[in-house]
Amino acid sequence: MADIDSGSLQLGKHTEAPNSPEEAVLDPVPNPHPDTLYVTRFVCPEFTSLCPVTGQPDFAHIVIDYVADQHLVESKSLKLFLGSFRNHGAFHEGCTVDIGKRIVEAIKPHWLRVGGYWYPRGGIPIDVFWQTGTPPEGVWLPDQGVPPYRGRG
Repeated sequence: MADIDSGSLQLGKHTEAPNSPEEAVLDPVPNPHPDTLYVTRFVCPEFTSLCPVTGQPDFAHIVIDYVADQHLVESKSLKLFLGSFRNHGAFHEGCTVDIGKRIVEAIKPHWLRVGGYWYPRGGIPIDVFWQTGTPPEGVWLPDQGVPPYRGRG
């Protein structure tokens, strides 16, 4: 975890892309409003990973919503983390849940949910959803905005 007193480990610096999610670092930064419950959303519409069996690329639209506590996840470090899955072999469920768990480990939010909207593999789209529990009362949670897969129909 980054030393938040001295700033991000990666922001504003040349940073090599990590080769794997295990090598990637998620930098926490201080929440400017730790006394206020609000939702932060990150959307990665071009997420890629590899099928662990065939090695073929898989594609997803990932939506991450969280309610911060003391820290936010710095967006450059998140971008590098998500990009580190590009050559990573894992099933859709593994990627989606791993993303959520790593963010929780890094910033310890009040609440987090991740939606992995995966494009068809073998003709079947797979959507994976994970959250840490019940969202805080009174926080506005918009729909993740990703329609169900319809193909050409």
